[in-house]
Amino acid sequence: MIRITKIFTFETAHVLYNYDGKCKNMHGHSYKLFVTVKGKVINDLENSKNGMVVDFGDIKSIVKSEIVDLWDHAVLVNALSPHKELGEDLENKGHKVIYCSFQPTCENMLYAIAAKIKSKLPAEVSLAYLKLHETENSYGEWFAEDNK
Repeated sequence: MIRITKIFTFETAHVLYNYDGKCKNMHGHSYKLFVTVKGKVINDLENSKNGMVVDFGDIKSIVKSEIVDLWDHAVLVNALSPHKELGEDLENKGHKVIYCSFQPTCENMLYAIAAKIKSKLPAEVSLAYLKLHETENSYGEWFAEDNK
């Protein structure tokens, strides 16, 4: 079994409803996402992906379409909170808003990212690990073995 990792960056803002610290105000982060998948190396001379678990380009395509292209330069808003009105106001003023069914913390973002990526991976490849840096020195981690 081999694990391979691809790293992504995106800029996203969020607003945390009912939070009791400075971060209750809308603010943004330069997120850095590490995506690790695992699988068996293809051992077939006739396969164009011979020697690979999965093509890094395929991982890039999945993560860009499911996360980066959607969330980059957007505001994540908890649609189940009164912040939905804030999101609607921002949208009406031309801003890109992503409505979540959760408080858009780093932790909950990891759950959403895992679900989106897992649903698009080839059957022979599985998501093993995610790390999401909110800042240079603050990050969350998702491990497959902890989420079965």
